[in-house]
Amino acid sequence: MADKRDYYEVLGVAKTASDEEIKKAYRTLAKKYHPDLNPGDKEAEAKFKEASEAYSVLSDKEKRAKYDQFGHAAFDQSAGGYSYGGAGGFGFDINDILSSFFGGGFGGGRSRSGPQAGADLQQTVYLTFEEAAFGCKKDISITKNVACDSCQGTGSASGKTTRCPTCGGTGTVENTRVSSFAHFVTQSACTRCGGTGVVIDDPCKVCSGRGKIRKTVTVPVEFPAGIDDGQAISKRGMGEPGTHGGPAGDLIISVRVGRHPTFVRDGYDVYMNRTISFAQAALGDVIRIQTLYGDVNLTIPEGTPGGSRFKLRGKGIQRLNSSSKGDQYVNITVETPKRLNSEQKAALKRFDELSGGTLEAAGSEGAGNSGSDRSSRKPFGKKK
Repeated sequence: MADKRDYYEVLGVAKTASDEEIKKAYRTLAKKYHPDLNPGDKEAEAKFKEASEAYSVLSDKEKRAKYDQFGHAAFDQSAGGYSYGGAGGFGFDINDILSSFFGGGFGGGRSRSGPQAGADLQQTVYLTFEEAAFGCKKDISITKNVACDSCQGTGSASGKTTRCPTCGGTGTVENTRVSSFAHFVTQSACTRCGGTGVVIDDPCKVCSGRGKIRKTVTVPVEFPAGIDDGQAISKRGMGEPGTHGGPAGDLIISVRVGRHPTFVRDGYDVYMNRTISFAQAALGDVIRIQTLYGDVNLTIPEGTPGGSRFKLRGKGIQRLNSSSKGDQYVNITVETPKRLNSEQKAALKRFDELSGGTLEAAGSEGAGNSGSDRSSRKPFGKKK
């Protein structure tokens, strides 16, 4: 038994792994190393056999308990321990294990003639900033398969179908292959009925026996207030129809939201920029601010510096499935006056004098020039 690897190591799980983790690990290895997917690969077959042996023990509570206590010796007959039994040294049918994962043997699945869910459909809808903020209703046009009215979805002009004699109505045929350590049953679609399980002797002329036709339908969709770019909503049962009584798929609608000329959204908050004059920033003022809910007054305190941010509580986006709203933030930029006339310059110089005289060039000749002599000035910190 010394040459055997630890079963937990084989499956790549911890000794505390749950039954579901063990099952998932084995499922991955079974798909990777199954002989049907690796014909003639002896190494893959050996790894598959090793993983199957590990799973047969660790998936059984009694066997796992013995293994945790005694290791491989628990199943070594020469050591008086527990025996696997069964063909090929295993007390299990490998096909039974695979069927629990894949349904009816590796590569198989449910009977194709049984109920099968229809496929989901994808659609992208573009909303304006306001439509997403306040919610809206739209009619969405989609083209999909619908049941043929002429044959009521049976595909037969008379409405009668016959069970396929080749597959017995299952829609699948089985092929058995025996290896050195187990037997494998694979399933494939029946070529006689195309996997439907039924044979149609008088196909409907409208749908050519498919039982479905392509049609453009209109679906009313309600977009809730607060929906954001990249989110999606689902209309259950509005996708492709199911087959053999299976449920229809869903219509998945992805939302794209356009930009706003003023607002930028971040979650449920909105941001905007507002420029005020130097006088407004210095003296204070009351200004009108645009919001999603109409204009409001915003008080600018005296001495407001550029880069200030003000919050308008509750003026943001309504939260999904809630009556509460985010906030609106106003970023303030103070405009520096340009192209001043002589009176304005004089007033600013006088203001500077009253403020302690910070203008180094104030009162000197050429002060206030537009910059015609700037090219003659040496860059700060550089040598001649």
